[in-house]
Amino acid sequence: MALTHAEREAFLAEPHVAALAVDAGPGRAPLAVPIWYGYEPGGNLWIMTERESRKYALISEAGRFTLMIDRLEPTIRYVSVEGPVVRTDPATIEGLREMSARYLPAEKVDGYVDFAWKNHGEQVVVHMRPERWVSSDLGQV
Repeated sequence: MALTHAEREAFLAEPHVAALAVDAGPGRAPLAVPIWYGYEPGGNLWIMTERESRKYALISEAGRFTLMIDRLEPTIRYVSVEGPVVRTDPATIEGLREMSARYLPAEKVDGYVDFAWKNHGEQVVVHMRPERWVSSDLGQV
């Protein structure tokens, strides 16, 4: 059964690891990779990635991407959202801390942020406006 607007936004706002998909060009399947993301209901979602990555180059060229998230418990549920890039900003250590705190236990955040800021290269924040949604809750299996 399809999720309501409020249900799919609430599900997307939970800290799931998403599968990001973006057009990889003629003769190639879409690039699909796991990624952390941020989202608050009613707003744009955002990801952080290395400025020199293939992922960022493809997103920049395509001007849009898809995120798909799913879970198996307590019911099988998924949300896929696709939309245009509406803004790209240089990453900040505060943004990295916010994203890290969404996914990591509190005691791991400082160490991860310190490591990532020093070792992951120049990062950018890509903001996407959710435009098309596909969602379902398949119940318990």
